[in-house]
Amino acid sequence: MSGVAGRLADTLRPIVGGDLPVRLRAWDGSESGPAGAPLVTLNSPQAISRLFWRPGELGAAQAYVSGEIDVDGDLDRALTHVWSVADERGLQGIRPTPAVAGALLKVLREVGRPPSPPASQARVRGRLHSKLRDRRAISHHYDLSNEFYSLILDDSMAYSSGYWRSDDPAYTLADAQRDKLSLILDKLGLEPGMTMLDVGCGWGSLSLHAAARGIRVVGVTIAAEQKKFIDDRIFAYGLEDGVEIRLQDYRDVEGEFDAVASVEMGEHVGERNYPTYVEVLRRSVRPGGRVLVQQMSRRGRHPGGGPFIESFIAPDMHMRPIGETVALFENGGLEVRDVHALREHYVRTVQAWIEAFESNIDRITALVGEEVARVWRLYLVGGGMAFRDGRMGVDQILAVRPGAHTVPPVRTW
Repeated sequence: MSGVAGRLADTLRPIVGGDLPVRLRAWDGSESGPAGAPLVTLNSPQAISRLFWRPGELGAAQAYVSGEIDVDGDLDRALTHVWSVADERGLQGIRPTPAVAGALLKVLREVGRPPSPPASQARVRGRLHSKLRDRRAISHHYDLSNEFYSLILDDSMAYSSGYWRSDDPAYTLADAQRDKLSLILDKLGLEPGMTMLDVGCGWGSLSLHAAARGIRVVGVTIAAEQKKFIDDRIFAYGLEDGVEIRLQDYRDVEGEFDAVASVEMGEHVGERNYPTYVEVLRRSVRPGGRVLVQQMSRRGRHPGGGPFIESFIAPDMHMRPIGETVALFENGGLEVRDVHALREHYVRTVQAWIEAFESNIDRITALVGEEVARVWRLYLVGGGMAFRDGRMGVDQILAVRPGAHTVPPVRTW
């Protein structure tokens, strides 16, 4: 084989166990790889440089978001194909041997110094899960801009799995999110005049939904852009007497409420701080009151979601198998009454987000730039695959603080 693509294919053959799983087109116009396989274009030698210095997922992600690698056609199809081939061949990622590294050096002539990380890659410093570092990590993801998220999410701005109660094409993401919010309030047994704490309230979808039912709500967030958005909606909806949103770390919450909810926030508190998080939930609900947590779960050696997610999307995130989370609840003094798996619901939710993202791609690119748009395409597609293929799950855990509780023995939900 001739050209850069041919030499790369020959060089990588020993560590990928045969032919490349993709059709490769290099910057010199050469091509190599199986006909009909997903086409990957290397636009610059910089792509190989990144893979040399950051082998595996992180280097590939850096090259993709920087535009040094392009994937022709459907990204989901391409990634699914590569995952399938890697699984069949028992590959755990590309790790260059000395011989392979030497061959890559010949292809590049001179790799040089490691390329700088893309501008979109997170840079958070400080002691892990200190309040200051947590604010920085959350800001990296959630303060991107309210307008950006409005182009992907439904009107409620619910940034968590919906609850899909119908296959009717007329049933939309907005319906699934509304039904999810109602499901949470029903499980919590909340009625008008009762009080609820919303820990990690996001853009206020649950807080506002509860307030519209006559429930008095305190929501806490450490994302300044989110608080501003919710405050504006509280005023627009005339709910000033029903909702208070605090720019506050969950560890500083005081008071006792009839019920507590926390929707896809527990992933961000960290492994060591999770018992503290559980204690905040326990002490914040009255004896006999209910606590509902909706949280993602994950097995394997990347509890943060993998090098790409940890570097570009959610620094310092930590997930675990659902059984371990249930044990942490029980060890923290809460009685777990119900666990509701929603993994398939997240597949549909992410697909709806992808459709909105692609339909608004021109506006999104103008707003945040090409690089961040590529980060989010990779994030949404990869996340949808993880839920579809069972590498990640999401569950609602319903618990009570010991006392005279009123959880129904027969589930009406």
